Amino acid sequence: MTLTIDAQLCPQNHRCPLISICPEGAITQERNNSLPRIDSVKCIECGKCVKYCDMQAVYKVKEHGQTL
Repeated sequence: MTLTIDAQLCPQNHRCPLISICPEGAITQERNNSLPRIDSVKCIECGKCVKYCDMQAVYKVKEHGQTL
């Protein structure tokens, strides 16, 4: 499974606060008004980003595209 950020739910109008929450530095954002990205190689799927995203834009995706 991997984590992804839903572009429809993420406001993308500020620096993503989840960047500082991720213990592995797996969440990056090119510009303050762009969609954050989760590096699947660095991500340990601890769930902190899922828990702390106020917009509920982060979620787990199964390998075949089904959400959990």
